[in-house]
Amino acid sequence: MDDTGIKQSEGSAQAMRADSREVHEARMKEVRENLERTCAELFPEPVTITLEIGCGHGHFLTAYALEHQDETCVGVDLVTKRVQKGRNKKEKRALEKLHFIKAEALGFLEALPEHVRIGRCFVLFPDPWPKKRHWKNRIVQSQLLEMLAARRTPDCQLCLRTDHEGYFEWMVEQVAASTLWAVNDEVEWPFEASSFFQELMDAWQSLIATKPEEDEPQGA
Repeated sequence: MDDTGIKQSEGSAQAMRADSREVHEARMKEVRENLERTCAELFPEPVTITLEIGCGHGHFLTAYALEHQDETCVGVDLVTKRVQKGRNKKEKRALEKLHFIKAEALGFLEALPEHVRIGRCFVLFPDPWPKKRHWKNRIVQSQLLEMLAARRTPDCQLCLRTDHEGYFEWMVEQVAASTLWAVNDEVEWPFEASSFFQELMDAWQSLIATKPEEDEPQGA
């Protein structure tokens, strides 16, 4: 292939990459707009929700909603089949205030109307991404903590649980490094229920984070 052919080939490859980016960006925009529309329809009025990030098949949140029918409960997960199983549980039990949404956690938080607040958030057995080069993919880190803090009620509880020792240490470190959250050992775990993932585990560790107590002003 001569120089002209090489340049044409390179130009075609660049054009294909550009087209692929445009298609991806258009798809992501459509997903965001659809999620914003869904959230606006579900929460037209000010409301405080109980959120489960990575709700799986919905076992835990359905059990929680049955015991807390005055609360609006929302589970988000990226896997379509899991979300559908959660919705089936909701419909079977006629839990009108229980919702399951297919969404990525940060995208869901961005899509929530401003008048929605989070009173409690569960993150149960998230993917530990055990290899160090993959730690950047862990859901519990500063960006999530910041976005949750922006949406929480003053007494919001962030309830974290994992069976992975290294990830539990990571969770503790992430909360400790945040000025927006603090580990609260005085608060009891709010609710226990069996779930698909928890039944696979022999043991686990939990922590609850809350808004840090403000220091009293000097001379008070």
